Amino acid sequence: MRLGADFFARDVLDVAPDLVGKVLVRRLPDGSELRERIAETEAYRGEEDKGCHAAKGRTPRTELLFGESGRIYVYLCYGMHWLMNVITGENGQPQGVLLRAGELHDGPAKLTKYLKVDGSFNGEPVDGNERIWFEDDGFHPRIRTAPRVGIDYAGDYWKSIEWRFIAEKEE
Repeated sequence: MRLGADFFARDVLDVAPDLVGKVLVRRLPDGSELRERIAETEAYRGEEDKGCHAAKGRTPRTELLFGESGRIYVYLCYGMHWLMNVITGENGQPQGVLLRAGELHDGPAKLTKYLKVDGSFNGEPVDGNERIWFEDDGFHPRIRTAPRVGIDYAGDYWKSIEWRFIAEKEE
């Protein structure tokens, strides 16, 4: 079952853990599909969150974060890696979920590279999208939390908060 707009129209601290275990599907131009189960996400929540791009306010780059939930927010990291987020929550309240890892591709850049996600996806809705969407096949992994990664600039409080959600590996 495809996830609809309502799934993303919730607070990021609800959506981020709920995305873990869902399947991200990418349909290529030739009609073939790439699939990857989401194994790890991170939540970024509001202008007060010093790790969130919106912490510096509204800019052309961050405008999507303040808008409609269920839209894809893709940005270039270090000038070479596309990272994919999905906007959540209410209009005007900047929130997003970073897709941190899949089951097979550990790391946000490896995941987007595998799925052939680039800047052309920025701003697209997930709901009704024929190039990329999320599916729920009923799988619900056990999830643990951890501090977010790569945001030392945000200060001790914001880099230590456990808004990273990771699927526990089954033994």
